[in-house]
Amino acid sequence: MPDATLLPLPRLLVEPIVRAALLEDLGRAGDITTDAIVPATDRLSGVIASRQDGVIAGVDTAAIAFGLIDPAVSVTVERGDGAHVAPGDTVIRLDGPARAILTAERVALNLLCRLSGVATATAALVEAARPHGHAKIVCTRKTTPGLRALEKHAVRAGGGSNHRFGLDDAVLIKDNHVAVAGGIVPAIERARAHTGHLVKIEIEVDTLAQLEQALSVGADAVLLDNMTPETLAEAVRLVDGRAITEASGRINRDTVGAVAASGVDLISVGWITHSAAIIDLGLDAA
Repeated sequence: MPDATLLPLPRLLVEPIVRAALLEDLGRAGDITTDAIVPATDRLSGVIASRQDGVIAGVDTAAIAFGLIDPAVSVTVERGDGAHVAPGDTVIRLDGPARAILTAERVALNLLCRLSGVATATAALVEAARPHGHAKIVCTRKTTPGLRALEKHAVRAGGGSNHRFGLDDAVLIKDNHVAVAGGIVPAIERARAHTGHLVKIEIEVDTLAQLEQALSVGADAVLLDNMTPETLAEAVRLVDGRAITEASGRINRDTVGAVAASGVDLISVGWITHSAAIIDLGLDAA
């Protein structure tokens, strides 16, 4: 289940993303189909409903899309972010000027379906991992350009947690950084000398020998990349609480249980944001 304290993102962050999507769709002349067919005085009542099982995320993006086209559109959220839905469940009820609802429909559904897909994929991994350990499912920076804040919020709606949001909020030393620096130890030492005292330092390691080097100079977290569950368990034993342990590398619903059983603290998965299938949601006249 999602975190009960999940709060919506500030409108200040969400509205520019939705506005840009609407501007892209409206083009140079607006919705010439709807404007030609639907009288300006017509009203429409409808529902956005789920056509499959899933977890909802992004209801605020849909509400903002309709409101930006016409504030007169009434938007009632029946199932908010983090809600589990089945086919036929109503997510949002709409009532207002028909032109506005039809014009905003595609942008609202694009965002709502996309973000609900992220939440649903995350929830599936969370459920598969839960019986096997305490590991949290976390996302990565492999997000859709421009949608990172929304997709990371969707991960939280699905019961997951967030990794760093960008290059500036934590140090993550990858294999190419190590290669350029000349080794694990100099890479960590340079990072520590450069960053402030509140910045955490994580380093990617591929072997237990590299892990021991990282621990010797006090890495705050270690990214255990592409290790077998057996090696992960040995790595957790070696760390012995001295650093946060994170497993990564092509982890899916079939393998996540064994990874969680190794005792790692975090399991990072890129595909839940870059490749998750959308959830099928549709707008129908009531």
